[in-house]
Amino acid sequence: MAAITASMVAELRAKTDAPMMECKKALTEAEGDMAKAEELLRVKLGTKAGKAASRVTAEGVVTSFVSGTTGAMIEVNCETDFVTKNDSFLALANAAAKLVAEHNPADIAALGALPYSQDGFGPTLEEVRKGLIGKIGENMSFRRFKRAAGAAKIATYLHGTRIGVLVEYEGDEVAAKDVAMHVAAMKPVSLTSAEVPAELIEKERSVAAAKAAESGKPADIATKMVEGSVQKYLKEVSLFNQSFVKNDKQTVEQMLKAAGTTVKAFTLYVVGEGIEKKVDDFAAEVAAQVAAAQGAA
Repeated sequence: MAAITASMVAELRAKTDAPMMECKKALTEAEGDMAKAEELLRVKLGTKAGKAASRVTAEGVVTSFVSGTTGAMIEVNCETDFVTKNDSFLALANAAAKLVAEHNPADIAALGALPYSQDGFGPTLEEVRKGLIGKIGENMSFRRFKRAAGAAKIATYLHGTRIGVLVEYEGDEVAAKDVAMHVAAMKPVSLTSAEVPAELIEKERSVAAAKAAESGKPADIATKMVEGSVQKYLKEVSLFNQSFVKNDKQTVEQMLKAAGTTVKAFTLYVVGEGIEKKVDDFAAEVAAQVAAAQGAA
């Protein structure tokens, strides 16, 4: 059986906001499987256990660039929050967004190969990145980008530097920007309930089924409970079905219809989302250094 360490318990607690002992019990039951332990906590504690599941764990910024009907958004990562305020790092991130919009690179490697010079480094974006790593003393990387061009108008919204939204639309610019801000706040996963990824639906169904089983209700009622939970989830995570943040008396779909506006697609980036950040065990590190020093003596 896998050993359950204090750092594993701390990581699960940070993800779920669940009590420390509950985290340890869940990890023990899941034999150290973090994802399974998180799901067990959701079953036992309900939505409370998922409150912090979206907390980001890596540093960096999201930047965007729009020119006419062409727009781009990119996430650039670094190791510490301190570097996200560095002028050279920010210049690199802004330049990368512009290069994506103007050159339509196929992937991160193609983006890095594009011509660019900064701070005495170049002649490509990748060479500038490498140069700044040496200058600043911290690793940094281009993680992902989105480019949209020609088919629709573009609206973007940056919440600080950590959350970015790009919306492709036809119609009213104000309504589109309102949708971009709504997406940043409510974080939908798709435009409609029919477009919610199947794996997310199945995960929600699994959690709902486990909770229904624990309720002790008859099978037919349990089935209805599960389907009710799934339908509620689909409405909560699909953009058009969500209550509009500026007016909860109408859905986003109703707001857009009233404004004569059509949203064709959206992209949401949250810095570090899905990245596991290394948690340094300072005490263990010191102990290891002391042991090494004693061994060398």
